[in-house]
Amino acid sequence: MVDPSDKPSAHPPDVCAAFERHRTELCGYAYRMLGSTFEAEDAVQEAFTRAWRSYASFEGRASVRSWLYKITTNVCLDMLRGVQRRARPMDLSSPSQPGSTVPAPRPDYLWIEPIPDALSFGADPAEHASTKDGLRLAFVAACQHLPATQRAILIMREVLRFSAKETAEALTLSPASVNSALQRARATMSDIAPTITDDHHLADPRRRELVDNFVAAFEAYDMDALTALLKHDVAMSMPPYAFWIRGPQDVAAFMLGAGSACRDSRLVPLHGANGLPAFGQYKPGIDPSVRVAWSIIVLELDGNGIAGLNFFLDTDRLFPQFGLAPDLREPA
Repeated sequence: MVDPSDKPSAHPPDVCAAFERHRTELCGYAYRMLGSTFEAEDAVQEAFTRAWRSYASFEGRASVRSWLYKITTNVCLDMLRGVQRRARPMDLSSPSQPGSTVPAPRPDYLWIEPIPDALSFGADPAEHASTKDGLRLAFVAACQHLPATQRAILIMREVLRFSAKETAEALTLSPASVNSALQRARATMSDIAPTITDDHHLADPRRRELVDNFVAAFEAYDMDALTALLKHDVAMSMPPYAFWIRGPQDVAAFMLGAGSACRDSRLVPLHGANGLPAFGQYKPGIDPSVRVAWSIIVLELDGNGIAGLNFFLDTDRLFPQFGLAPDLREPA
């Protein structure tokens, strides 16, 4: 929240409320720019602070929403100067063999992180449907290959549906420069962004059945049932490890080998991450009556199968972000 006491001059009493109405969509925008939920929240808070301090100079020639996007963009551009782009494990190496030694974890600032749907989508279901593709892990990772200004232009024009004029005003560019940069960004994205055919609505019965079958197979640790749900080129990753597996048979071999500690896990459904089905995974602990936090699982669906199994293992940060407890106790 913006601190109303931190003001150089008097503001209308509803300024903070006007800012807050746009927090969720701005957080989703900043996440696409930065690849991190935590950095996105920091960026929006900094944008609100800057907006509060400069509100006296806001002349109302643009809407408050457009003005906040401009400030948030500047904050993100500042944060991106000189930093290494975030990535997914499959961006950094070839697929590993299921019997390979899992390498040491790498720092959290290297990885694309999941974002709860509640922090990135507005309340309007139509908005949710129109912007969810722009939050997919693969799309956000692909965006990191773009120069920061091109990234902002692509997100504003292609995902948020800003006009060239609105985008130009937010970035202090000419519309012609925006259109030129957009063409370059599209060319880059066409080379690196995967094609996704998951056009099922979140409530689509076929999608719901696929997700339910995954939960049943995973909790039963039935590898035959699990692999039957996977696409032939499925990728399984486990940030913060630069290690990933490709293909149903290698996924099963890993799960029955190095990953066998996940047997007898329980999955707690979440309200979605990145517009995708997501779960909190709790695996058995030392005390048989308690399961401990292990990962946030995000499923990437492609048509009638699962194309991506993403296990985000940074439980200390991610479980509180998704409103999950650190352990799961069996009822007495």
